[in-house]
Formats: sequence, structure tokens, C-alpha cells
Amino acid sequence: MPRFILSRLLMVIPTFFGIIVLTFALVHVIPGDPVLMMTGDKYLDPARHAAIMHSLGLDRPLYVQLADYIWHVLNGDLGTSTQTKQPVLTEFVTLFPATLELSFCAMLFAVTFGLPAGVFAAQRRGTWVDHSIMGASLTGFSMPIFWWGLLLIVVFSGELGWTPVSGRISTDFYFEDGTNFMLIDAWNSEDEGAFTSALSHLILPTIVLGTIPLAVIARMTRSSMLEVLGEDYIRTARAKGVPRRAIVWRHALRNALIPVVTVVGLYLGILIGNSVLTEIVFNRPGLGKLIVGALSQRDYTMLQGLMVIYTLLVVAVNVLTDLVYGIVDPRVEIK
Repeated sequence: MPRFILSRLLMVIPTFFGIIVLTFALVHVIPGDPVLMMTGDKYLDPARHAAIMHSLGLDRPLYVQLADYIWHVLNGDLGTSTQTKQPVLTEFVTLFPATLELSFCAMLFAVTFGLPAGVFAAQRRGTWVDHSIMGASLTGFSMPIFWWGLLLIVVFSGELGWTPVSGRISTDFYFEDGTNFMLIDAWNSEDEGAFTSALSHLILPTIVLGTIPLAVIARMTRSSMLEVLGEDYIRTARAKGVPRRAIVWRHALRNALIPVVTVVGLYLGILIGNSVLTEIVFNRPGLGKLIVGALSQRDYTMLQGLMVIYTLLVVAVNVLTDLVYGIVDPRVEIK
């Protein structure tokens, strides 16, 4: 186990430096002048423009800027936003709980419904149940997030009035000191109805963000289950009279979970990125608005810092996924 963990951590180092260089290059090829975006003055005096560029260090050669940025990142300093004048890490810590809460709920929704759907489809291969589940999953995978979100808002918020349109909680509730995880803060509060309000605001965004991973998990589970159900030990268990439910849910499913765990780990990182559109559609505060604001205002420091943090999160999720392999399937040796 220690050697396995160490080998995975060593792989993070070149990935981390590669992402920093790539992010730095991509951010600096974005068209637009960051000084003009920051000042809002299209007719800025050239002397003042040069002075601001110098104060931000943007007039130095790119390799000098890159080396300086890497040094600051290694020292835990992701810089200060040129727009809000706040440290990037502070802005991230403030808004990330909202995005993480949404991403976790979306993945929980996807696993809760996608895993059983794939198992049922595999058990009824070739029947109308199988075709219906796979057809629904293909439809869910094909729907754009912004269209699916707007459609649900029109139906459930507009026509039926069952769910709120936007935000994280009703304006009747306010938590000054908390974790920034709205469900936790609402649960811990003494305000009656706060948790219900927070939960109702989370339902539609969770469904929208979780639809695509749900479809992928269902299809992957079905494919893996069909392969496992054809193994010799499954036929032996049937010959011994082991109940069908025990064969499917106790023996076959556990051995079919390896590719499913891979998909869950991969999509957990993807969901954090996909939450940008979901947060915009439902007007939820989170990393989505932060990223869009940084892009529109050419906030290089914010964009670079967010990309570095996002990379570390994805790498961490992938390492944890590898560790889960040994728990799910004893045949996987972790040394």
C-alpha cells in the first residue's frame, strides 16, 4: 500500500508542472487587454497603461512571468485577483463549498439511479425493459445542460410551481457564520423550514448536472454486468441453487464495479467543471460565476489559480479511485 500510494503521488509532480505551463500559455493567448478590462477605459493614456502593466508584472518576458508564478505556487501563493483585489485562494475557499455540494449531490443522484438501472437492463437483456433503459440513458447523455436546465425550470418551476427558480435558499433565511455548505448550515440552524428550502433549491440543479453521469453509469454497469454474468463461477453458483438475487447483487455486481468505479471517479472531477453551466442557468453562486467573471474580465491571476486548484482536485480524485479498486475487487493487488 505505501509503495502504491507513493508511486501515484510521484506521478502527480510532472502532471502538476505540465498543467501549470499549459494553463499559463493558454491564459496568455486569450484575446483582450487585461489593463483595459480592469480599468474600463478604452482610451487609457499610454503612459498610465505602461505603468499598470509594470505594476502587474505583465511587461516582463513570458518565461520570467512563468518562473515567478511557479515559485509563488510552490510557496502556496496563487496570487491576487486583479479585479476583486482578493487572494485567489480566499475567493476559491468561499465559493467552492457551493460547487462541491452540487457536484456531490449530482453524483449521488447518478449512482443511486444509474447503478440499479444498469443491473436491471443486464438482467433483462434484449427485452423492452433493456431497450427502454438504454434509450433513456442515450437521450439523457445527449441533452445539453443549459437546454435541460431551462426545460425543467419551465415545467417544474414555471408551470407546476413545485421548485424554486434560482439561488441556494430562500431570501427569508441568512446564515452569517457557517460552513458555506447550505444543506449543513440549514440543518444546523434553528430556523424552521431552512433545510427544506435549501433542499428544494438543490433538486433541479442536481438532476440537470447528474443526468449525463447517470446515463454513463447505467450503460457501463449494463455492459460490465453482461460480461460478468457469463463467467464460469456465475454458472456454478446457479447450478448450486444460489438465489438469483444473491448471484446478481452479491457476487456479480461487486466484480462488475471496477469499470463503474473508474467512471464515477472520472466524472466526479468532470462534474466540478460542468457545474459552471448549471450554476449559471440556476443563478447559483459558485465557481461557475467566478470562472465566467475571470474570463470576461481577463483576470489572468484568477484563471491560472483556479486551473491549478482544479487540476489538483482531479488528480486527487483519480488517486482515490485507484485506492478504491483494492477495496471493491480483492483481485486487484495494491503494493
